[in-house]
Amino acid sequence: MSNRKGLLFHEYFLEWIELYKVGAVREVTLSKYQMSYTRLKELAPDVLLKNIDRREYQRILNKYAETHEKQTTMDFHHQLKGALLDAMDENLIPTNPTRKVVIKGKIPRKKKTKYISQFDLQKLLDELFLPTFFNHDWLILLIAKTGLRFSEALAVTPSDFNFAYQTLSISKTWNYKEVNGHFQETKNHSSKRHIQLDWKTTMQFAQMVEGLPSHHPIFINGRVFNSTVNHRLKRLCEKADVPVISIHGLRHTHASLLLFAGVSIASVARRLGHANMTTTQQIYLHIIQELENQDNDKIMRYLSNF
Repeated sequence: MSNRKGLLFHEYFLEWIELYKVGAVREVTLSKYQMSYTRLKELAPDVLLKNIDRREYQRILNKYAETHEKQTTMDFHHQLKGALLDAMDENLIPTNPTRKVVIKGKIPRKKKTKYISQFDLQKLLDELFLPTFFNHDWLILLIAKTGLRFSEALAVTPSDFNFAYQTLSISKTWNYKEVNGHFQETKNHSSKRHIQLDWKTTMQFAQMVEGLPSHHPIFINGRVFNSTVNHRLKRLCEKADVPVISIHGLRHTHASLLLFAGVSIASVARRLGHANMTTTQQIYLHIIQELENQDNDKIMRYLSNF
């Protein structure tokens, strides 16, 4: 843009997204930046970039926080901050307006149950309807047994199974948010992995995929909605009389049960396809702390023996 002095803040942010984020981040991440741009334009339609100081920036965040929880406001702030720091490097603004910012937010909604116990999971799985064709219950079963992300599970094809070695190869995801769904890249490089399957799951899917097109996703027969599968899972949870969880909650349940069973954080991180163990530790910190308390009891009992 030629007139840099008259550049609006939201105009610069959009320009920054197109310059630094398009083609560098996944579509789902890019859409979050674009949503932030839309909100910024609503909150500060006439604010010039050159006029952004700490007070003005705090005012924008405060308005955003009126309708968003604190963590969401923090995410919004981090995206804007990246652009503003670059603007300062380009001498478009004199100082860092995000310094010592105060993050506010509305009172969080009651959090949904993130995971269920092994006993409740078994009750849930007992309620599954598993016919001779793939339905949503088969999808729920696979996610419960593998901890796959929803988009990863939708992308599974018969050729991804290696029944001789009891493994499932994850190398792609399914873009279910578009009308014409299609394969796309995994969330990160670490998401490409081989997952070991138990013998029962191996036998079940070996029978089901026999004779199916080897490279066609087994759960795709028209458009699939995350909300539809979550609604089915909710009904199953209610029928089994267990806490209602989401499809992503099944992934959390899978990881939590492995940790409680004594599986190392490193192994759980690889199975989930996390980029590093730090991600796993942050997500399951409450479980890790509980296990550490149990370990401390074991240590004390052991040391008291000599």
